[in-house]
Amino acid sequence: MDIIHLLPDTVANQIAAGEVVQRPASVIKELVENSIDAGADHIHIVVKDAGRTLIEVIDNGKGMSDTDARMAFEKHATSKITHAEDLFSLHTMGFRGEALASIAAVAQVELVTRHRDAEIGTRIAINGGRVESQEPVACPVGCNISVKNLFYNLPARRKFLKSEASEMNHIEKSFFCIALVYPHVTFELTHNDQRRYLLPATQLRQRVCNIFGNNLNSQLYDINVESTIVRIHGMVGKPETARKQNDKQYFFVNGRYMLHPYFRKAVVAAYEGMTAPGTVPSFFIYFDVDPASIDVNISPTKTEIKFANEQLIWPIVQSAVREALGRYSIGNTIDFDGEGAVQMPSYDDHTRQIKQPQIHTDPNYNPFRRSQKGGGLRDWQALYESFKKDTSTAGWASGHGIDSTLPPADDLGNPVPADDALMAQTARMPDSTDSLLLQSPDHNQAPQESDLIQVGGRYVLTPVSSGLMCIDQHRAHYRVLYDRMMAARGDTQAASQRLLYPQQIELALADATVLDSISTELAALGYDIAHIGSGSYMVSALPAAVSGQPAQQMVAGIVAAAREQGTTAGEVMAEALTRAQARSAALPRGKKLSREEMARLVNDLFACHDHVFTPDGKRIVSIMGESEIEKHMR
Repeated sequence: MDIIHLLPDTVANQIAAGEVVQRPASVIKELVENSIDAGADHIHIVVKDAGRTLIEVIDNGKGMSDTDARMAFEKHATSKITHAEDLFSLHTMGFRGEALASIAAVAQVELVTRHRDAEIGTRIAINGGRVESQEPVACPVGCNISVKNLFYNLPARRKFLKSEASEMNHIEKSFFCIALVYPHVTFELTHNDQRRYLLPATQLRQRVCNIFGNNLNSQLYDINVESTIVRIHGMVGKPETARKQNDKQYFFVNGRYMLHPYFRKAVVAAYEGMTAPGTVPSFFIYFDVDPASIDVNISPTKTEIKFANEQLIWPIVQSAVREALGRYSIGNTIDFDGEGAVQMPSYDDHTRQIKQPQIHTDPNYNPFRRSQKGGGLRDWQALYESFKKDTSTAGWASGHGIDSTLPPADDLGNPVPADDALMAQTARMPDSTDSLLLQSPDHNQAPQESDLIQVGGRYVLTPVSSGLMCIDQHRAHYRVLYDRMMAARGDTQAASQRLLYPQQIELALADATVLDSISTELAALGYDIAHIGSGSYMVSALPAAVSGQPAQQMVAGIVAAAREQGTTAGEVMAEALTRAQARSAALPRGKKLSREEMARLVNDLFACHDHVFTPDGKRIVSIMGESEIEKHMR
């Protein structure tokens, strides 16, 4: 009995749609690319319910005739290629002729279009791949295509769509990938009857700033290198702007967005030694190559592109980035001629007698004598004796050279008013028997102030009875700030510090939308942020625990965390925001600390309920035992 048969066209198109149409963002990508190919210079995207209910793309391109409008929804119908060889000389975005047929198979589609040479347009309605009507209609030149109820005939696919915030993030990503390539085209994006973006035609750098915020303008270096096989141009971020999770990384080739991990490694390698470990830089890099040297037909989404000369282009990418970093990252030089120049002494006056320098020595100086200077702290021996008598938090502090009678101070040791509400929120340290980390110092010798040393601007080292204790200063400060903020959340009114001079910050429109959605949670945490229009905000107050920190950095870190978590209200969101602001305000790696600042940080850390791990579960404290030290000395 024969069992093999041909699938109906509707089923075949639904299967094909699974490769081309993965989510609403895929529909927008395909429709906008068609508008670009049609020569449109103004494209308006209208979205409702993150694309579930409606996706509408309106352009002023050349439009289609009534015959072309009908043929456009047939599978593999295209005006871009006629022979297989044309695949290797592509200059257009679309070429397969699969997009419209796949979209029409899983949605209710309506197309209204008029060719520039026609006096009347055409309206076509398609439901689940079946043409329901085609009729003449009066309309402007261009195309207006509406996609309603995406995946309405595939409930299994529809239920796997993510939350509205998540799907909008994907839509905005696809929107950016096209808007960043065509700065001469005006783009609009409207969601739920609210305009999210209006990007006028402009230059490339301004387009980047219009999307990601004007503050990015000063953080980018231009690159421009041309060789016989490739021209590379665009912008790369300053090393200090590198982040652990950076969403400003874009590659484009011949006007098409692409994912290319191989070239990404070349960019990251160019920053070696300039960025903090685990961070990645921002970049917007454009490749112009011979279309015959790339293959864009290896993926239905056309984002994975194969280069014929990848190994030759790799060092060019790396050199282009390094050249930009070297050209712009030049330190301050001394001006020997201009105003304020360094004045060198003149010895033309031979009548002036030059005296030989005198060297003064102290014959009674003994380098092994203990310094009698207190440095603002009490005598160590007395502190150590009090530590042996008291195992409370104050006793532990005394044993490590912390004067518990000192006035309250902020996280870097600067005095603050004693009635600060947040300073009163100090949790008691757990019993010293709960952890080996609370072992007392060597009983044969009291600890000295010099016992606390900093290594590489990252770690604080101090000896303990079992060996050497190493503390990550960034993670330690993160834990301290987090605990204080969580304690302050229990107050009827969060501890907030008014700024003497309010700070104005600039955010990208996407970040501004996220910030608006979490404004209630931020107010509960102690922030006073007012929207003053067009992505600009005025910060008038910060939580007391992070007062003095750069407002732009604090808010940007919180918005990034909110975008990852999803902007949902409630305890989970508030806790995530608390982690984000504590992490953003924590001492950066590389920050040099005085011994008193290190001592205060250690004391604050061990006053926390959990001083071993950060809120994210990363280790703060580690002890290297004597046996491990001996291994390194062999």
